[in-house]
Amino acid sequence: MTKVLVTGAAGFIGSHLVHHLIRKGVEVRAMTRYYSSGYLGQLEVLPQSVRKEIEIIRGDIKDPDFCTKAIQGCEYVFHLAALIAIPFSYHNPTDYVQTNVLGTTHLLNASRYSSTLKRFIHTSTSEVYGTAQYLPIDEKHPIHPQSPYAASKVAADALVKSYHLSFGLPTTTIRPFNTYGPRQSNRAIIPTIISQLLTKGSVSLGNLLPKRDFLYVKDTVGGFWEVGTHGNTLGQTLNLGTGEDISIGQLYQVLCKLTQKEPTLLQDKQRMRPQNSEVFHLLANTQKAEQLTNWKPQYSLEEGLSETIEWISNNLDRFLPNEYVL
Repeated sequence: MTKVLVTGAAGFIGSHLVHHLIRKGVEVRAMTRYYSSGYLGQLEVLPQSVRKEIEIIRGDIKDPDFCTKAIQGCEYVFHLAALIAIPFSYHNPTDYVQTNVLGTTHLLNASRYSSTLKRFIHTSTSEVYGTAQYLPIDEKHPIHPQSPYAASKVAADALVKSYHLSFGLPTTTIRPFNTYGPRQSNRAIIPTIISQLLTKGSVSLGNLLPKRDFLYVKDTVGGFWEVGTHGNTLGQTLNLGTGEDISIGQLYQVLCKLTQKEPTLLQDKQRMRPQNSEVFHLLANTQKAEQLTNWKPQYSLEEGLSETIEWISNNLDRFLPNEYVL
């Protein structure tokens, strides 16, 4: 049985990836951050039949000894552990560097000396491109980080590439565009809108003009496995997206239609990024992934949004619709 390590397993995408791998019959070791309460994040919502199949290890990615122990015996590492909230990176950039850059370095060093590792699959982000200089964005697009978060991911991406070129470490970098779906917190735009629509007579948003390529989480994790482990993708960086974009304002209208709500729309300045830090347009060119691996997204935006609305409506106690969550 194939054995894998998933870092960031307790997070939104990480928990979906763990569930996907268990369904495929893969042996999963899930790395989560240690909490004295035993808190397991989004892994706690997985069915008990799935959770009992997971080997859970608790620690901190900033601890090199923990990373070395975590990787032992694993054939694949899916590295998703990161600090990801862009607004909070303005407040605490040092922690983003320590987690996203130094933590990735610890995992790379552990992987470098592993006798069992077949592939190190690293998670990047479309935010490294910044506002599109041409559309759609392919992997040759200039890198232009516009937030401390994006800068930390650029550094981590570069380290992964350097370990492949310098030490022959078998790596693949997956660069998903804006992933959404069940279990995502209202730190992200889609849960923010939905949770407010379902509970209030008004919705507070920031800038309505930016456009994004929204990828449903089931398509994202399918891409992690199909693209990340494929023989044709060794040493490569590959975009995952839908090739379709929508503005935040248009997204809001679609969600109003799907929820059958007609709230008052309020603009909240604290929800806006600094002007020079706002990424105004992201749209994926995914030809590379599709040509090398035949991966393609399966969900339309409305299909993914409908599943997300259903999940949030059944889990409203997990959300803070009256607060702006960094």
